[in-house]
Amino acid sequence: MKNQEANGQPNRIEIGTRIIGDITSDADFRIDGKLEGTITTSGKVVIGKDGYIIGKIKCEYADFEGNFSGKLEVKEALTLKSSSSVEGEVKISKLIVESGAKFNAKCVMKTTSEVKSISDSREKIA
Repeated sequence: MKNQEANGQPNRIEIGTRIIGDITSDADFRIDGKLEGTITTSGKVVIGKDGYIIGKIKCEYADFEGNFSGKLEVKEALTLKSSSSVEGEVKISKLIVESGAKFNAKCVMKTTSEVKSISDSREKIA
């Protein structure tokens, strides 16, 4: 994680915490609790083994051990550990998947410079 708070630690949502709403930050996030909403960061989002997100994530890097359902936009690499589960729409540059991970998503892979907002992109037919 590269974009950390002044104390050298990422923002954390701990086990037993449930947040409903939107989060915007330049710092990294680690989610071990539950989040219903949106995370927008120029850093990294980590979903721990007990973490669960329903909503939308827009970030630079993502590393999932837990569960995600919704729209995911990762400018660089998405890493899925064996315990992870992803459902929804995914737009990424790189995908790294361990054996056992569940990936049930519509996936679009682009180069880093081509990754744009999922809601802003529309295919053009010539």
